Amino acid sequence: MPAGCSARRPDGAGGVAGYDRTAGDLGNIVELGHVNLRVPDQRLATIFYVSGLGLTRDPYIMTGVDNMWVNAGRTQFHLPTGAPQVLRGEIGLALPDLAGLRARLEAVAPLLAGTRHGWAEAYDALLVTCPWGNRLRCHAAADPRLPLGIDEVAFAVPPGSLPGIRRFYAEVIGALVADEGGRAARVVAGEGQALVFREAENVAAPYDGHHVQVTLADFSGPYSRLAARGLISREDDTFQYRFQDIVDAEGGRVLFTVEHEVRSLRHPLFGRPLVNRNPLQTNRHYRPGQDALTFTA
Repeated sequence: MPAGCSARRPDGAGGVAGYDRTAGDLGNIVELGHVNLRVPDQRLATIFYVSGLGLTRDPYIMTGVDNMWVNAGRTQFHLPTGAPQVLRGEIGLALPDLAGLRARLEAVAPLLAGTRHGWAEAYDALLVTCPWGNRLRCHAAADPRLPLGIDEVAFAVPPGSLPGIRRFYAEVIGALVADEGGRAARVVAGEGQALVFREAENVAAPYDGHHVQVTLADFSGPYSRLAARGLISREDDTFQYRFQDIVDAEGGRVLFTVEHEVRSLRHPLFGRPLVNRNPLQTNRHYRPGQDALTFTA
């Protein structure tokens, strides 16, 4: 045995004695990168996402008037101009300062009058609605290392669909899936991130084309399994493809539809550093050296 090394007794599938090696598993989905929602008015989108939520417009990509990428930690909202899209569910957004969020939402409220915007207090979060009806659950981060970002996208799905949704993500995508007491399927989608599916009696509206972007470690395996079922909806390039239908892996019945933009670890945008501003910084109360949002665990 090399000097300085010590042996530990193997302790089953979980790893060696004293360690749970499964705690380090992510499954095949290593990143939930962005949520894409069309918006009809870039001005109102700026007021809500940048001035209200305190997020940061990407200064390098999509800087025109027909699309906006908005940085939230290591994640993004993509907001191309078009007929409004509304996600059938709720987006979980971790923020470092809920008191600051309250103040910003109060400040922008007059500018968003006449839209569907609103917000309400929950016991551990602020429930915020965008001008076009998308719902966000804004909360303090569970992990201090990841204090800002999209950590969950929760979908309302038809009754009876959860077993098939679990099988689809586990068997076709290769993801880790947890059963939350039969009430929901939680798909691990990166460190501290998840896609969540909860049954609802009335799924609010038909699918309108919004999408989520995920990155896979095994990129080609799911592609082959999706292609064999005729589920690839678009071939983007060498490092990206898309699918829309979530089907029962045993029978092929469509259970829910939402586009997944699937990227590989070799995608040129994977791991791209994102600029995040400190929303507390103003010209009247300027503090040198505090323009960027930085965190310490």
